[in-house]
Amino acid sequence: MNKIETKDRLIQETWKLALADLTKSCGLAVVNSWMSKLSPASNLDGKFVFVSSTSFVCDNVKSRFYNEILSAIQSHDSSVSSIDIVVGSNENDDLNTFGNDLLEGHGNNQSCSFGGSKVFQQDDQYGLSALDPKFTFDTFVVGKPNEFAYAAAKRICESDDAIYNPLFLYGGVGLGKTHLMHAVAWEVRQNFPHKKVIYISAEKFMFLFVRSLRHKDSIAFKEMFRNTDILMIDDVQFICGKNATQEEFFHTFNVLVDNNKQIVLSADKSPVDLEDVEARLKSRMGWGLVADIHPANFELRLGILQTKVQESMAVIPENVLEFLAMKITSNIRELEGALNRIIAHATLIGRNVTIDMAKDVIRDILRSNEKIVTIEAIQRRVCEFYGIKQSEILSSNRKKDITNARHVAMYLSKKMTTNSLPEIGRKFGGKDHATVLHAVKRVNEKMNSDSSIASDIEILMKTLEG
Repeated sequence: MNKIETKDRLIQETWKLALADLTKSCGLAVVNSWMSKLSPASNLDGKFVFVSSTSFVCDNVKSRFYNEILSAIQSHDSSVSSIDIVVGSNENDDLNTFGNDLLEGHGNNQSCSFGGSKVFQQDDQYGLSALDPKFTFDTFVVGKPNEFAYAAAKRICESDDAIYNPLFLYGGVGLGKTHLMHAVAWEVRQNFPHKKVIYISAEKFMFLFVRSLRHKDSIAFKEMFRNTDILMIDDVQFICGKNATQEEFFHTFNVLVDNNKQIVLSADKSPVDLEDVEARLKSRMGWGLVADIHPANFELRLGILQTKVQESMAVIPENVLEFLAMKITSNIRELEGALNRIIAHATLIGRNVTIDMAKDVIRDILRSNEKIVTIEAIQRRVCEFYGIKQSEILSSNRKKDITNARHVAMYLSKKMTTNSLPEIGRKFGGKDHATVLHAVKRVNEKMNSDSSIASDIEILMKTLEG
């Protein structure tokens, strides 16, 4: 064996040992998704150089894992003072065999040549979109707004056959669609390790399709997506208006359904509400089971916060969690971000966690979540609460139940909006400011003498505030 071969072997051996350490410190999912894509190329003058087949991997690894990789290599070769990652062709796939060895016992390691480079590895979520190990069914907090979608997702992981085909999950940003998609992929891998699962965003599906056309390698693309047991595509709204991509997805959809293969999709709208999508594709996406995820209510938001606090081992007073759950209603992602910021301030600066401290730390988030309450919204909610028509509250009808609801709505309009008394009167069928002032006084008097009225007002204010 000559000196060059010996040096190459030492480089590869160092990287294998470093990968083993990185698996322990960063986790198998991270190593599979990023580090195993690197090929050690040289070790010269203290610089350990890797080759990456794509600038995407190169840039992400440099920005996110540079220090971790350098530290792992230095623990086995103290002569290394820096690392570098360059984009180039990877002619020696044997350099990455250890990355595949790590996957033994976790499914079938298969690869597919695509566009001249190895981009599809089944077991690191298949070189397409990495799975987050935190997004499992065990970490998904279930409540009324999401229990149906959760049950449907859980159900398809229990059967070897395709059911609810496709399962279509939809809801707003940050409500848990992606969490459920990842959870399905993890659960299927555990229950049916022989199955080939692809999880990918619609945007990346479109990117790979366009690239296959550019490289004139559409056959490899079709084989990749049509020879899978479960195809999961996140955020399918991004194929709206992309006619060629829709055409390819339509045929892929048909092939998988005909072969009794499961499809799981997610979007921000239901299939019928997606714009610039062909009618035939809308019809197919609505074939199976459409499950919507509603915005989280107070109880669910509080439950999520309590779960996150337990996971982080932080000590956060319950009244602070209730404050966050009450005030941040936009989406779960923002809610968790606010909690993380508070925990960081508490641990890094040593501040006591109180409601005042929380208000100070997340004042920008609280400001963005302030709900502007309108007189029209108050009228609708009061009418729903008391079971009367909105036209009656705007009329001159003096029946006791209608008058009482009208007074409450006027009181809330004065309390919760910046409108003047004359402006409020005009919104209630042209009443004058004296009528509104009388209504406000009457409600104040009743609240002091009748606890049921005070309770009604409290409930209505909470619902109007979110």
